[in-house]
Amino acid sequence: MAEPLHSSQPKTFPVKPKLKPKPRTQNQTPESKYWSSFKNTQIQNLISVPSLTFSPSSPHPFAAAHSATVSIYKPQNDPLDSPTTTITSFKDVVSSLSFRSDGRLLAAGDLSGLVQLRVISAGDDALVKVWDVAAGDSPVMELRGHRDYVRCGDSSPVNADTFITGSYDHTVKLWDVRVGDSKPAIEVNHGNPVEDVVFLPAGGMVATAGGNSVKFWDLISGGKLVCSMEGHNKTVTSLCVGRIGSGSDEELNQFRVLSVGLDGYMKVFDYSSMKVTHSMRFPAPLLSVAYSPDCKTRVIGTSNGIIYVGKRKIKEEEIEGRVSEKSLFWRIRPLEHTEKKVFRPSHFRYFQRGQGEKPSEGDYLIMRPKKEKLREHDKLLKNFRHGEALVSVLEGKNPGNVLAVMEELVSRKKLMVCVSNLDAEKLKLLLVFLRKYCTVPRYSGLLMGLARKVLEMRVDEIRGSEALRAHIRNLKRSIEEEIKIQQSLQEIQGIISPLLKIAGRR
Repeated sequence: MAEPLHSSQPKTFPVKPKLKPKPRTQNQTPESKYWSSFKNTQIQNLISVPSLTFSPSSPHPFAAAHSATVSIYKPQNDPLDSPTTTITSFKDVVSSLSFRSDGRLLAAGDLSGLVQLRVISAGDDALVKVWDVAAGDSPVMELRGHRDYVRCGDSSPVNADTFITGSYDHTVKLWDVRVGDSKPAIEVNHGNPVEDVVFLPAGGMVATAGGNSVKFWDLISGGKLVCSMEGHNKTVTSLCVGRIGSGSDEELNQFRVLSVGLDGYMKVFDYSSMKVTHSMRFPAPLLSVAYSPDCKTRVIGTSNGIIYVGKRKIKEEEIEGRVSEKSLFWRIRPLEHTEKKVFRPSHFRYFQRGQGEKPSEGDYLIMRPKKEKLREHDKLLKNFRHGEALVSVLEGKNPGNVLAVMEELVSRKKLMVCVSNLDAEKLKLLLVFLRKYCTVPRYSGLLMGLARKVLEMRVDEIRGSEALRAHIRNLKRSIEEEIKIQQSLQEIQGIISPLLKIAGRR
């Protein structure tokens, strides 16, 4: 029994389950909004800035090393171009700076080896020295262990007797001044020349920078590598630890590691979840970074002598400790019971609503079939404009397309009609095509027969036009040359065939 023409089943559409739609614009995370809220101003006309440090005491001025000068700035000043204090008593380029814990003493060292008011020092001689500033200018202890330049170090935040140093020999060493010998308590290998080291706030972990990676080490477990972050494309030059809040809530006091590198990027690492939470690009290689204890200021030094000072305005709720849910835009957990904004038809986003929504568990996305792009001759054939389709491919000079259209016209029984309707100019195009490709083996089956039909149908026009007769002569010459080639090949075949038979018998 024949099936009915109209089935009772409904028409089905192609579907793809659980496909997440791509949002039109990528939404910023709450933490990215926090770091983007720092508004940058520039301190210019300096030389390369290899070191920056903040004073731990309020109002937290910061010191910048540039050339043989140390300048101290107060972030509250506007404009920032003029430093409050300038120190120029150095004989060589200042390479590192550090404030004492009470902020009343600034230590600095230059490339000549001169150290001014510093307790622990290291240099290009691969030595680490412990000084007592009040006792005199002789070191109390010399620690030997590194085999190359020592360019970075940091003191433990929980124990004043321990500190770490990083060297270009790829190693990071933990020292304890209470031990009499010069052997390090812990040694780890970063795998690249170490540019900077920093203790994390709890004192049990350190972060090291070298090459294009930032690595985190667990000192409590004896120097175990916890994670390696390779977020930079070039050498990482400086690290610092920053806090993303200033309140008493634990959620407001999550610490992050900030890194800068020669690729011009500043990266923010969340070492609790081991991922990059924010990235920012600057127009020059970056050499140093520092973050103020009150979370208001972030400074970045570049190789071309510019300091980017980023300031964030602290809201009154944060200062008073009464932070409302609206002000916690850096919270890691999403806020609950948030009301969606309702757009009216007069708003542009009303027509874009829903495009960034995530599908539910059982939702299906109906796939719209892709619109097929047709070429010009395909469009003409689709509209039954056969003559125009033939002329279109002849003008395009693609033999594959011409043969495809001719075969389609043959199947429609319209090829001879189109040839008979060609004017003199279009007939020239056809004759030129026949002369070039009628002797090609893969085209000759159709084109040789077509050439004979063209001569029979258009003989009167060809006799009356000198230009058409010239094309026919060229066509004849091409065919004669092909015949000669085929005859030569047959002669060669006749000579070779007996030889091949004889060779086959042997």
